Amino acid sequence: MEKKPIPVEATKVRDDGRQRAKGAARVAFARRGPATRLADLEQAGALRVLFPRPEPGTPPCAVLANIGGGVTGGDRLDVEIVWGEGAEASVTTQAAEKTYRAVSDPAVIANRLTVAAGAVAHWLPQETILFDGARLERSFDAELADDAELLACDSFVFGRSARGERVERGRVFDRWRVRRGGRLVFADALELDGAVADRLDRPAVAAGGLATATLLLVSQAAEARLSGLREAFASGSSEAGASVFDGCLVARLVARDAAALRRDVAAAIGVLSGRPPPRVFAF
Repeated sequence: MEKKPIPVEATKVRDDGRQRAKGAARVAFARRGPATRLADLEQAGALRVLFPRPEPGTPPCAVLANIGGGVTGGDRLDVEIVWGEGAEASVTTQAAEKTYRAVSDPAVIANRLTVAAGAVAHWLPQETILFDGARLERSFDAELADDAELLACDSFVFGRSARGERVERGRVFDRWRVRRGGRLVFADALELDGAVADRLDRPAVAAGGLATATLLLVSQAAEARLSGLREAFASGSSEAGASVFDGCLVARLVARDAAALRRDVAAAIGVLSGRPPPRVFAF
């Protein structure tokens, strides 16, 4: 894979005088004997990468930190993670990503993953919290080798219910594309634009739920893990379901609040990965 330098400015001042943040990070893991090691690291602008000491017998974990404290209109974050052949590692975030009200332009977040042969990749960011008037465009692109494994989780919280917040209006566009062996195996998109709260109240959308999550497992063992996941959902408090097709297990969850969603997502991660979520992924 050709490596290019990260072209990023720490900040950019627009013609209207508003300052906007930009950040980029690139992390590469490689197999070194029996263990996975950090092979490459670049970080710029508002993004930093932390590496807490892993628990004995567990693979390394990269923790993405946005030192800007959240994103708003005109901000941009670019993340690229590479798992080399046979590598196993997790990636999460230091905290929930807050997306604040935007005046005009959306915040843009682009995540790109490459998972080589025999590698096991866990992409487990904490939830994205949307504030009223937020505008967000986010993409997730993953390229997997035929026998690579990917567990990915993504969740949204539409307002902090404990503080009486509600996202009445805004826009979120979230696009997923996952390819295995060069073939598209999973494509998904979520778009809510305008009266967000009204749409979430609809029975066929979220039936009033304020927190949603999607989990994707691309693995040769996907079908074998389906029954255990459904058992975990049966004892949870979220409205949840899961199905398997073409080596992909996809699960959706909707909950009344973030705390309920976190508990159920944590249980699902445990079933699908065989271990608890990263330590910083506090529940």
